[in-house]
Amino acid sequence: MSERRIVILTDGRTNPVNAKTAACVIRYKPEEVVALLDTTQPGKTSQELLGVGGAIPVVANLADAPGANTLLIGIAPSGGKLPPAWRKILLEAIDRGMNLVSGLHDFLSNDPEIAAAAAKRGVEIQDVRKNNERDVANRKNFREDCLRIHTVGQDCSVGKMLASVEIALALKARGYDAKFVATGQTGIMIEGDGCPVDCVVADFVNGAVEKLVLANQHHDILLIEGQGSLSHPRYSAVTLGLLHGCVPHGMILVYEAGRRNVLGMDYVPLAPLAKIVEVNEMMARLAMPSSRVIGVAMNSRLLSADEAEAERERVRRELGVPVCDVIRHGSGDMVDAILALRQELFPHLAAKAG
Repeated sequence: MSERRIVILTDGRTNPVNAKTAACVIRYKPEEVVALLDTTQPGKTSQELLGVGGAIPVVANLADAPGANTLLIGIAPSGGKLPPAWRKILLEAIDRGMNLVSGLHDFLSNDPEIAAAAAKRGVEIQDVRKNNERDVANRKNFREDCLRIHTVGQDCSVGKMLASVEIALALKARGYDAKFVATGQTGIMIEGDGCPVDCVVADFVNGAVEKLVLANQHHDILLIEGQGSLSHPRYSAVTLGLLHGCVPHGMILVYEAGRRNVLGMDYVPLAPLAKIVEVNEMMARLAMPSSRVIGVAMNSRLLSADEAEAERERVRRELGVPVCDVIRHGSGDMVDAILALRQELFPHLAAKAG
């Protein structure tokens, strides 16, 4: 199979929130990305618009990305719908012989026109969210000394996946056998495996997550990606199924400093961080009585460096746990908190790395 050379489609939505899939693919797979496609921002760079990607160009046409063989949809919109205006771009990509990668809830492979065009041209469609999960949770056969750490959020789109990936990488850098466990479409695109839990039939969410844990518990530490928030009016159901499916020993709370209202519902105020901690610990302890929040990964992209330090100290005092922005400050504080929990729970493994 030839090496992927990706154009990421973000047309009209190239910003860190709407194009979070694009931003994360570029952050962790930059060598595969040829260009961003946004007809409203040609001539700019990924760095200018997303804060990552350096000189990766923004182009207005597929013709301006020579050598590209894959078109990846780079947005994660509410409800996962395909923007109608993008159909023409997808069909042009197929006509150019490009494979399609999509994390939308609208499966491209189920669209008669797109599927027929792809079959005729002999290109592949990868619907990352498509799954056939049909197992319920049994809460059996967990490896006793595999430490499970789960990122939970004050809201959706705050950086739970990014925090999970960065902390897993930092643990590996210290010599520990850590694994990022992807539970969403972007994480799967980056890691190459996982399960899109927000597209699993409700009865099987817990079981799908449990299956992920069982499949990866040959590693010593799992960083299990969170989805949504228990306080989010739209997405709390998948959040709770994920929490009970992975049965975490510890949790890392992720939030975006400066955000006041629920994303996509500006009339709904965010629950306070202390309440989020309380509710997540209460729900987690139904499955794991000792589970607790051990740290906070703060997304401080909206703050200056001085503002971020002040916010970091405020939250540290309020919640009594380490706080850091894993991009701005690095993941060291979260790694230290995880290793301290590991020493507490599994003292016989405390000095064992890798």
